[in-house]
Amino acid sequence: MQKTYQYPEFAYQQSDEQKAGTVKRHPVVIIGAGPIGLTAALDCAKRGVACVVLDDNNTVSIGSRAVCYAKRPLEILDRLGVGRQMVDRGISWKVGKVFFKDDLVYTFDLLPEAHHQMPAMINLQQYYLEEYMVAACDANPLINLRWKHKLLSLSQDSDVATLSVETPDGIFKMEADWVIACDGANSDTRRMVGAEFTGQFFQDRFLIADVILKDANFPTERWFWFDPPFHRGQSVLLHKQCDNVWRIDFQLGWNANPDEEKKPENVIPRIQAMLGKDVEFDLEWVSVYQFACRRIDNFRYGRVLFAGDAAHQVSPFGARGANTGIQDIDNLSWKLKAVLDGKAPISLIDSYDEERAFAADDNLLNSTRSTDFITPKSDTSRTLRDATLELAGEQAFARKLVNSGRLSTPTPYVNSSLNTPDESTFAGQMLPGTNCADAPVSVKGQSTWLLNQLGEGFVLLSFGNSAASSVSVAGIEAKVLHVGIDVLDTQGLVAQRFDGQDGTVYLIRPDQHVAARWRSFDSNKVQAAMKRCLALA
Repeated sequence: MQKTYQYPEFAYQQSDEQKAGTVKRHPVVIIGAGPIGLTAALDCAKRGVACVVLDDNNTVSIGSRAVCYAKRPLEILDRLGVGRQMVDRGISWKVGKVFFKDDLVYTFDLLPEAHHQMPAMINLQQYYLEEYMVAACDANPLINLRWKHKLLSLSQDSDVATLSVETPDGIFKMEADWVIACDGANSDTRRMVGAEFTGQFFQDRFLIADVILKDANFPTERWFWFDPPFHRGQSVLLHKQCDNVWRIDFQLGWNANPDEEKKPENVIPRIQAMLGKDVEFDLEWVSVYQFACRRIDNFRYGRVLFAGDAAHQVSPFGARGANTGIQDIDNLSWKLKAVLDGKAPISLIDSYDEERAFAADDNLLNSTRSTDFITPKSDTSRTLRDATLELAGEQAFARKLVNSGRLSTPTPYVNSSLNTPDESTFAGQMLPGTNCADAPVSVKGQSTWLLNQLGEGFVLLSFGNSAASSVSVAGIEAKVLHVGIDVLDTQGLVAQRFDGQDGTVYLIRPDQHVAARWRSFDSNKVQAAMKRCLALA
């Protein structure tokens, strides 16, 4: 198979603690150097927390794997220094088309609203993301990436986790205040702590083919076919990636033999039937997968915290895997920082499970519904689905019932114990627990974006003649960002998206989610909301 990417090999180095035969204690040890583990390292370091990353391999992921990255995770990765690289290299898109048999059923737009810094979606092979993240980690003195380090066992006391790690130079022990397990759906760490990982396996298989097309007539859109003429009775998904690589997913059915289906002599005819026999292409990567919707019973086991596929697994339809894992870390890292600094109780970490388990359940629900629609389990279900698709071609209401994968969007923490309920009426979507909307602003005559100005700490976002001033709780300060003074709302979109009437004040969390909001500033109310958000009340 032809390759458009040369896989790097990262050097193994023996650590000083292994050389010296000492047991060193680290604030954070991260298991797994995939996208979620590397996000954890970059976010911890961004907040001033030193961390060690252990990975038993020494390269990036093989194959394109996770390819779709949504707007909110891109905003998070931009804050961590790699989002712009991803957008520049990736394929931006927002339009999707759904086909049934020979007909286009309908078209959708993921971001019909203009004036956002990040696109609705990009397609980028996972190995590029990991390459950018590894380079960013290597450049950060607070991050210690350790390749060819395999976690063998883990034990815990009340305030420390002890890890036994195998390297080419033998086995040694290290300690951690906190362990973040990002070692995937088959997590060994999960097994070591005895965690439950339950849910549903779907009795179907899909073939992934990364195809290098020399002359492609497809636009940069997401195309999904139900029962197409070139693959009758099944479904097909098409995405464009960079380097002229196209991702094609073919539904195979449960009885398909995975080993046989991966053979080029069986893959190539499927692609020819789809593209036409005269279209030139090369295979780059082929895989067959069965998908599941599962999650861990608790995101925290003592000093061990689970994120990404180690905590939850969804079907690939909807791009909810890596996107959700990145948001796990965004939720966790600021809480770890506050606890490690002694400014918040350990109970704040329990809100990680509260909020991200809620998000995981939302993603699992959407993923399960998508999978049930794509792979009906009975003749009756298929008949109902096909009737819905036929109706969707003519009736707008039926299009809402078509489910080719509800694409990843953030889950607001609407019921979080960290939220302070509204006292007044607000228009729009910026409820407590919701991630902040971005908007264009100007600072000292330079055009920029609101999220770039919010940073990594608590912020009081104030509008108009608000008398807001900075507020501190337990040594943590919420600084004021005054719309109209500190940032200019050049197009009025900040005020519009936040319903920023004169005097309005928002308390923004360090992960850029709304913690509380009021129509006028009251330092006592802000202090109470900060205490609640830090689990101090």
